[in-house]
Amino acid sequence: MSKWVDRMVGEGYGERMSGIRVATVQDANAIARVHVESWRTTYAGIVPEAYLASLEVEQREGSWREWLGLDVDVFVAEVDGEVVGFVGGGAIREPVEGFDGELFAIYLLREAQRRGIGMALLKRLAGSLKKRRLGSMVAWVLEDNSSGGFYSRSGGVRVASKEMEVGGVMLPVVAYGWNDLRTIGAGVARGSA
Repeated sequence: MSKWVDRMVGEGYGERMSGIRVATVQDANAIARVHVESWRTTYAGIVPEAYLASLEVEQREGSWREWLGLDVDVFVAEVDGEVVGFVGGGAIREPVEGFDGELFAIYLLREAQRRGIGMALLKRLAGSLKKRRLGSMVAWVLEDNSSGGFYSRSGGVRVASKEMEVGGVMLPVVAYGWNDLRTIGAGVARGSA
């Protein structure tokens, strides 16, 4: 029942095809694996190592099974049938003035990054949120996360900041905002996300 929403040749994957599709409960384990692996590579040196080491795919899988049953939009990116990334979002959870949608999470395995897959996921989520009659979106990101450039290249601008507890420590987070979902990724060269 996998319906391809977008197809592209994944740069760096040779001629192997990748696609983006709606996530199902059957994807919970694959999403959990990407979630844990990407946290360990993306947040090393930012989030306490003990916290990263404590992350377990099985625990995240249970959380994702629940999450996929909620009224949220979740999409996975596949290369040769393997889930290499995901994105999730919906109505904003914590008010940020002028925004009605929220990017809850976007993660890719390290080898899937900088090949256009992240931008394709972001655009797919934006299209889905527009169908929900949402017109704008924010994403809360750890300030020291090196992916801040991805959000900027896709048209996001810093609109708010706060602190968030992760692994027993308070860390600064910033909100990137897109005032108009239709502009996400406009003018971005392929291979930059």
